[in-house]
Amino acid sequence: MPTINRQVVKYCFVLLAGTILALIFGCTPDHPQSTFDTVGPVSQSQALIFYIITYAGLVVFILVMAILIYSAIKFRRRQNTDADPEQIHGNNTLEIAWTVIPALLLVAVAVPSLKSLFDVTVSPEPEAMTVNVTANQWWFRFDIPELGVVTANELHIPVGEVINLRLNSRDVIHSFWVPKLAGKFDMIPNNENTMWFQSDEEGIFYGQCAEFCGESHALMRFKVIVESRKEFDNWVQEQLTDANKPSDPLTQQGHDLFMSSEGGCYACHTIRGSKKAYGEVGPELTHFSSRKHLAAGIMDNTHENLISWLTDPDSIKPGNIMAKNAAVYNDSEKSLSDPEISALAAYLRSLE
Repeated sequence: MPTINRQVVKYCFVLLAGTILALIFGCTPDHPQSTFDTVGPVSQSQALIFYIITYAGLVVFILVMAILIYSAIKFRRRQNTDADPEQIHGNNTLEIAWTVIPALLLVAVAVPSLKSLFDVTVSPEPEAMTVNVTANQWWFRFDIPELGVVTANELHIPVGEVINLRLNSRDVIHSFWVPKLAGKFDMIPNNENTMWFQSDEEGIFYGQCAEFCGESHALMRFKVIVESRKEFDNWVQEQLTDANKPSDPLTQQGHDLFMSSEGGCYACHTIRGSKKAYGEVGPELTHFSSRKHLAAGIMDNTHENLISWLTDPDSIKPGNIMAKNAAVYNDSEKSLSDPEISALAAYLRSLE
Protein backbone atom coordinates (compact mmCIF):
# COMPACT_ATOMS: atom_id res chain seq x y z
CA MET A 1 0.00 0.00 0.00
CA PRO A 2 1.60 3.34 -0.98
CA THR A 3 2.54 5.69 1.84
CA ILE A 4 1.72 9.41 1.87
CA ASN A 5 4.73 11.65 1.37
CA ARG A 6 5.30 13.54 4.63
CA GLN A 7 6.47 16.59 2.70
CA VAL A 8 3.20 16.69 0.77
CA VAL A 9 1.25 16.46 4.03
CA LYS A 10 3.26 19.34 5.48
CA TYR A 11 2.66 21.56 2.46
CA CYS A 12 -1.04 20.73 2.46
CA PHE A 13 -1.27 21.65 6.14
CA VAL A 14 0.53 24.96 5.56
CA LEU A 15 -1.76 25.72 2.61
CA LEU A 16 -4.88 24.94 4.64
CA ALA A 17 -3.68 27.00 7.61
CA GLY A 18 -2.78 29.90 5.32
CA THR A 19 -6.18 29.79 3.65
CA ILE A 20 -7.98 29.82 7.00
CA LEU A 21 -5.87 32.74 8.27
CA ALA A 22 -6.46 34.68 5.03
CA LEU A 23 -10.22 34.20 5.38
CA ILE A 24 -10.14 35.27 9.03
CA PHE A 25 -8.06 38.41 8.49
CA GLY A 26 -9.89 39.22 5.26
CA CYS A 27 -13.07 39.72 7.28
CA THR A 28 -11.64 42.51 9.43
CA PRO A 29 -13.97 45.49 9.93
CA ASP A 30 -11.04 47.80 9.11
CA HIS A 31 -11.31 46.92 5.42
CA PRO A 32 -12.83 49.83 3.43
CA GLN A 33 -15.47 47.46 2.00
CA SER A 34 -16.05 45.28 5.04
CA THR A 35 -19.60 44.01 5.46
CA PHE A 36 -18.94 43.69 9.20
CA ASP A 37 -18.48 47.45 9.73
CA THR A 38 -22.12 48.40 9.32
CA VAL A 39 -23.13 52.07 9.33
CA GLY A 40 -26.85 51.92 8.55
CA PRO A 41 -30.04 49.99 9.34
CA VAL A 42 -30.02 47.93 6.13
CA SER A 43 -26.48 46.63 6.49
CA GLN A 44 -27.04 46.07 10.22
CA SER A 45 -30.13 43.97 9.53
CA GLN A 46 -28.29 41.91 6.94
CA ALA A 47 -25.28 41.44 9.23
CA LEU A 48 -27.60 40.19 12.00
CA ILE A 49 -28.95 37.48 9.68
CA PHE A 50 -25.40 36.50 8.81
CA TYR A 51 -24.53 36.07 12.48
CA ILE A 52 -27.71 34.10 13.22
CA ILE A 53 -27.10 31.69 10.33
CA THR A 54 -23.40 31.39 11.15
CA TYR A 55 -23.96 30.59 14.83
CA ALA A 56 -26.82 28.22 14.05
CA GLY A 57 -24.64 26.43 11.51
CA LEU A 58 -21.77 26.31 14.01
CA VAL A 59 -23.99 24.66 16.63
CA VAL A 60 -25.19 22.07 14.10
CA PHE A 61 -21.62 21.43 12.95
CA ILE A 62 -20.36 20.88 16.49
CA LEU A 63 -23.22 18.53 17.38
CA VAL A 64 -22.93 16.49 14.19
CA MET A 65 -19.15 16.20 14.47
CA ALA A 66 -19.43 15.22 18.15
CA ILE A 67 -21.92 12.43 17.29
CA LEU A 68 -19.76 11.35 14.37
CA ILE A 69 -16.59 11.14 16.49
CA TYR A 70 -18.46 9.35 19.29
CA SER A 71 -19.90 6.82 16.83
CA ALA A 72 -16.54 6.26 15.12
CA ILE A 73 -14.87 5.51 18.45
CA LYS A 74 -17.63 3.49 20.13
CA PHE A 75 -18.45 1.37 17.11
CA ARG A 76 -14.97 0.98 15.68
CA ARG A 77 -13.73 -2.47 14.64
CA ARG A 78 -12.33 -4.31 17.65
CA GLN A 79 -8.97 -6.02 17.52
CA ASN A 80 -8.73 -9.80 17.35
CA THR A 81 -12.29 -10.24 16.21
CA ASP A 82 -13.85 -10.96 12.87
CA ALA A 83 -17.41 -10.98 14.13
CA ASP A 84 -19.88 -8.63 12.49
CA PRO A 85 -21.20 -5.82 14.72
CA GLU A 86 -24.67 -6.13 16.13
CA GLN A 87 -27.23 -5.45 13.40
CA ILE A 88 -30.06 -3.14 14.37
CA HIS A 89 -33.02 -1.76 12.42
CA GLY A 90 -32.79 1.78 13.81
CA ASN A 91 -34.12 4.05 16.52
CA ASN A 92 -37.42 5.68 15.77
CA THR A 93 -37.05 8.26 18.55
CA LEU A 94 -33.65 9.42 17.32
CA GLU A 95 -34.76 9.48 13.69
CA ILE A 96 -37.78 11.64 14.53
CA ALA A 97 -35.62 13.89 16.72
CA TRP A 98 -32.96 14.58 14.10
CA THR A 99 -35.68 15.32 11.56
CA VAL A 100 -37.81 17.60 13.74
CA ILE A 101 -34.97 19.53 15.43
CA PRO A 102 -33.32 20.70 12.16
CA ALA A 103 -36.76 21.65 10.83
CA LEU A 104 -37.42 23.77 13.92
CA LEU A 105 -33.97 25.30 13.60
CA LEU A 106 -34.67 26.24 9.99
CA VAL A 107 -37.96 27.83 11.01
CA ALA A 108 -36.18 29.79 13.75
CA VAL A 109 -33.68 31.09 11.18
CA ALA A 110 -36.36 31.73 8.52
CA VAL A 111 -38.43 34.09 10.68
CA PRO A 112 -35.77 36.80 11.19
CA SER A 113 -34.51 36.23 7.63
CA LEU A 114 -37.91 36.98 6.12
CA LYS A 115 -38.33 39.97 8.42
CA SER A 116 -34.94 41.31 7.33
CA LEU A 117 -35.78 40.70 3.67
CA PHE A 118 -38.99 42.69 4.05
CA ASP A 119 -37.22 45.46 5.99
CA VAL A 120 -34.50 46.00 3.40
CA THR A 121 -36.84 45.72 0.40
CA VAL A 122 -39.66 48.01 1.53
CA SER A 123 -38.60 51.57 2.23
CA PRO A 124 -39.75 52.96 5.62
CA GLU A 125 -40.15 56.37 3.94
CA PRO A 126 -41.46 56.02 0.37
CA GLU A 127 -41.60 59.81 0.01
CA ALA A 128 -37.92 60.29 0.93
CA MET A 129 -35.35 61.46 -1.59
CA THR A 130 -35.13 59.14 -4.60
CA VAL A 131 -32.03 58.58 -6.69
CA ASN A 132 -32.19 56.99 -10.14
CA VAL A 133 -29.04 54.91 -10.63
CA THR A 134 -28.12 53.83 -14.16
CA ALA A 135 -25.27 51.42 -14.75
CA ASN A 136 -23.15 51.65 -17.88
CA GLN A 137 -20.07 49.81 -19.03
CA TRP A 138 -18.22 50.86 -16.86
CA TRP A 139 -19.54 53.74 -14.77
CA PHE A 140 -22.59 54.79 -12.75
CA ARG A 141 -24.94 57.72 -13.42
CA PHE A 142 -26.77 59.23 -10.41
CA ASP A 143 -29.88 61.31 -11.10
CA ILE A 144 -31.87 63.03 -8.34
CA PRO A 145 -34.98 64.21 -10.25
CA GLU A 146 -36.59 66.19 -7.43
CA LEU A 147 -33.43 68.28 -7.04
CA GLY A 148 -32.44 68.41 -10.71
CA VAL A 149 -28.99 67.04 -9.97
CA VAL A 150 -27.13 64.62 -12.25
CA THR A 151 -23.65 63.35 -11.48
CA ALA A 152 -21.44 60.35 -12.11
CA ASN A 153 -19.61 57.86 -9.88
CA GLU A 154 -19.91 60.01 -6.74
CA LEU A 155 -23.24 60.07 -4.91
CA HIS A 156 -23.67 62.65 -2.15
CA ILE A 157 -26.35 61.96 0.48
CA PRO A 158 -27.27 63.56 3.83
CA VAL A 159 -26.45 61.61 6.99
CA GLY A 160 -29.27 59.95 8.93
CA GLU A 161 -31.83 60.15 6.11
CA VAL A 162 -33.52 57.40 4.10
CA ILE A 163 -32.43 57.29 0.46
CA ASN A 164 -34.61 55.39 -2.03
CA LEU A 165 -32.86 53.99 -5.09
CA ARG A 166 -34.24 52.97 -8.47
CA LEU A 167 -31.74 50.74 -10.22
CA ASN A 168 -31.48 50.14 -13.95
CA SER A 169 -28.88 49.24 -16.55
CA ARG A 170 -28.27 50.64 -19.99
CA ASP A 171 -26.44 47.64 -21.42
CA VAL A 172 -25.76 44.37 -19.54
CA ILE A 173 -26.50 43.05 -16.05
CA HIS A 174 -24.65 44.94 -13.34
CA SER A 175 -25.00 44.96 -9.56
CA PHE A 176 -25.07 47.88 -7.12
CA TRP A 177 -23.12 47.21 -3.93
CA VAL A 178 -22.00 49.46 -1.07
CA PRO A 179 -20.94 46.85 1.54
CA LYS A 180 -21.12 49.13 4.60
CA LEU A 181 -24.57 50.44 3.67
CA ALA A 182 -26.41 47.52 2.06
CA GLY A 183 -26.06 44.22 0.28
CA LYS A 184 -25.87 44.02 -3.49
CA PHE A 185 -28.89 44.49 -5.74
CA ASP A 186 -28.90 43.50 -9.41
CA MET A 187 -29.31 46.08 -12.16
CA ILE A 188 -31.03 44.48 -15.15
CA PRO A 189 -31.72 46.23 -18.48
CA ASN A 190 -35.40 47.23 -18.88
CA ASN A 191 -36.27 45.76 -15.47
CA GLU A 192 -36.13 48.38 -12.74
CA ASN A 193 -35.10 47.20 -9.29
CA THR A 194 -35.56 49.16 -6.08
CA MET A 195 -33.77 49.36 -2.74
CA TRP A 196 -33.05 51.83 0.03
CA PHE A 197 -30.33 52.59 2.48
CA GLN A 198 -29.38 55.06 5.18
CA SER A 199 -26.05 56.01 6.66
CA ASP A 200 -25.86 56.90 10.33
CA GLU A 201 -22.28 58.13 10.00
CA GLU A 202 -20.61 60.75 7.85
CA GLY A 203 -17.76 59.65 5.62
CA ILE A 204 -16.88 58.18 2.23
CA PHE A 205 -18.08 54.65 1.56
CA TYR A 206 -16.81 52.58 -1.33
CA GLY A 207 -19.08 50.80 -3.77
CA GLN A 208 -18.66 48.84 -6.96
CA CYS A 209 -20.36 46.63 -9.48
CA ALA A 210 -20.65 43.11 -8.06
CA GLU A 211 -21.82 41.30 -11.19
CA PHE A 212 -19.32 40.41 -13.91
CA CYS A 213 -20.13 42.76 -16.79
CA GLY A 214 -17.15 42.71 -19.13
CA GLU A 215 -13.41 43.21 -19.32
CA SER A 216 -13.33 46.28 -17.07
CA HIS A 217 -15.79 44.95 -14.50
CA ALA A 218 -13.20 45.21 -11.71
CA LEU A 219 -12.68 48.88 -12.61
CA MET A 220 -16.34 49.85 -12.25
CA ARG A 221 -16.35 51.62 -8.90
CA PHE A 222 -18.08 54.52 -7.21
CA LYS A 223 -18.29 56.32 -3.88
CA VAL A 224 -21.12 57.36 -1.58
CA ILE A 225 -20.20 60.58 0.20
CA VAL A 226 -22.25 61.05 3.36
CA GLU A 227 -22.30 64.55 4.81
CA SER A 228 -24.38 66.83 7.01
CA ARG A 229 -27.63 68.21 5.65
CA LYS A 230 -26.05 71.67 5.40
CA GLU A 231 -23.08 70.36 3.43
CA PHE A 232 -25.39 68.34 1.21
CA ASP A 233 -27.59 71.36 0.46
CA ASN A 234 -24.49 73.39 -0.41
CA TRP A 235 -23.33 70.60 -2.75
CA VAL A 236 -26.74 70.57 -4.45
CA GLN A 237 -26.61 74.32 -5.02
CA GLU A 238 -23.15 74.03 -6.53
CA GLN A 239 -24.27 71.22 -8.83
CA LEU A 240 -27.19 73.31 -10.09
CA THR A 241 -24.95 76.15 -11.27
CA ASP A 242 -23.77 76.34 -14.87
CA ALA A 243 -20.23 75.39 -15.78
CA ASN A 244 -17.47 77.95 -15.42
CA LYS A 245 -16.64 79.94 -18.51
CA PRO A 246 -13.05 79.72 -19.82
CA SER A 247 -10.90 82.29 -18.03
CA ASP A 248 -7.63 82.10 -19.94
CA PRO A 249 -6.39 81.23 -23.45
CA LEU A 250 -5.48 77.63 -22.57
CA THR A 251 -8.89 76.74 -21.08
CA GLN A 252 -10.57 78.58 -23.97
CA GLN A 253 -8.61 76.41 -26.40
CA GLY A 254 -9.69 73.31 -24.49
CA HIS A 255 -13.31 74.49 -24.48
CA ASP A 256 -13.26 75.10 -28.23
CA LEU A 257 -11.75 71.66 -28.83
CA PHE A 258 -14.35 70.02 -26.56
CA MET A 259 -17.17 71.67 -28.53
CA SER A 260 -15.63 71.13 -31.98
CA SER A 261 -16.38 68.38 -34.48
CA GLU A 262 -12.67 67.50 -34.39
CA GLY A 263 -12.75 66.74 -30.67
CA GLY A 264 -16.36 65.58 -30.62
CA CYS A 265 -16.57 65.48 -26.81
CA TYR A 266 -19.82 67.46 -26.74
CA ALA A 267 -21.68 64.62 -28.48
CA CYS A 268 -21.32 62.25 -25.51
CA HIS A 269 -21.09 64.53 -22.46
CA THR A 270 -23.25 67.19 -20.84
CA ILE A 271 -21.91 70.60 -19.78
CA ARG A 272 -24.65 72.53 -17.97
CA GLY A 273 -25.05 76.01 -19.47
CA SER A 274 -23.70 74.93 -22.83
CA LYS A 275 -25.93 75.17 -25.90
CA LYS A 276 -24.16 72.28 -27.56
CA ALA A 277 -22.96 69.70 -25.01
CA TYR A 278 -25.91 67.70 -23.75
CA GLY A 279 -24.92 64.12 -24.59
CA GLU A 280 -25.66 61.27 -22.20
CA VAL A 281 -23.46 58.51 -23.59
CA GLY A 282 -20.70 59.43 -21.14
CA PRO A 283 -20.65 60.97 -17.65
CA GLU A 284 -21.98 64.48 -16.98
CA LEU A 285 -18.98 66.83 -16.69
CA THR A 286 -20.39 70.21 -15.58
CA HIS A 287 -18.50 70.12 -12.27
CA PHE A 288 -15.92 67.52 -13.20
CA SER A 289 -13.10 69.11 -11.18
CA SER A 290 -15.12 68.95 -7.94
CA ARG A 291 -15.05 65.14 -8.00
CA LYS A 292 -12.40 63.35 -6.01
CA HIS A 293 -11.77 60.65 -8.61
CA LEU A 294 -12.01 60.04 -12.32
CA ALA A 295 -12.51 57.02 -14.60
CA ALA A 296 -15.24 55.63 -12.28
CA GLY A 297 -13.29 55.79 -9.05
CA ILE A 298 -10.04 54.14 -10.09
CA MET A 299 -7.79 57.24 -10.22
CA ASP A 300 -7.41 60.39 -8.13
CA ASN A 301 -8.67 63.44 -9.99
CA THR A 302 -5.31 65.09 -10.64
CA HIS A 303 -3.97 66.92 -13.69
CA GLU A 304 -1.39 64.19 -14.34
CA ASN A 305 -3.96 61.38 -14.16
CA LEU A 306 -6.35 63.30 -16.39
CA ILE A 307 -3.59 63.72 -19.00
CA SER A 308 -2.96 59.95 -18.86
CA TRP A 309 -6.67 59.23 -19.23
CA LEU A 310 -7.13 61.57 -22.19
CA THR A 311 -3.98 60.26 -23.88
CA ASP A 312 -4.82 56.55 -23.79
CA PRO A 313 -8.08 55.67 -21.98
CA ASP A 314 -8.06 52.09 -23.22
CA SER A 315 -4.82 51.33 -21.36
CA ILE A 316 -6.44 52.47 -18.11
CA LYS A 317 -9.92 51.02 -18.59
CA PRO A 318 -9.91 48.46 -21.43
CA GLY A 319 -12.96 48.43 -23.67
CA ASN A 320 -14.44 51.74 -22.53
CA ILE A 321 -16.83 53.45 -24.95
CA MET A 322 -14.72 56.58 -25.36
CA ALA A 323 -11.71 54.60 -26.56
CA LYS A 324 -13.86 52.45 -28.86
CA ASN A 325 -16.09 55.10 -30.43
CA ALA A 326 -14.29 58.44 -30.34
CA ALA A 327 -12.61 59.22 -33.65
CA VAL A 328 -9.60 60.78 -31.91
CA TYR A 329 -8.73 57.35 -30.50
CA ASN A 330 -9.51 55.03 -33.39
CA ASP A 331 -8.44 57.19 -36.34
CA SER A 332 -4.72 58.01 -36.38
CA GLU A 333 -5.29 61.01 -38.64
CA LYS A 334 -7.61 62.59 -36.06
CA SER A 335 -5.64 61.79 -32.89
CA LEU A 336 -5.02 64.63 -30.44
CA SER A 337 -1.61 66.22 -30.11
CA ASP A 338 0.03 66.72 -26.71
CA PRO A 339 -0.76 70.46 -26.69
CA GLU A 340 -4.41 69.71 -27.49
CA ILE A 341 -4.62 67.14 -24.69
CA SER A 342 -3.09 69.66 -22.28
CA ALA A 343 -5.63 72.30 -23.32
CA LEU A 344 -8.52 69.85 -22.98
CA ALA A 345 -7.30 68.80 -19.52
CA ALA A 346 -6.99 72.46 -18.47
CA TYR A 347 -10.60 73.09 -19.52
CA LEU A 348 -11.94 70.04 -17.67
CA ARG A 349 -9.94 70.97 -14.55
CA SER A 350 -11.55 74.41 -14.65
CA LEU A 351 -15.04 72.89 -14.32
CA GLU A 352 -15.32 73.19 -10.52
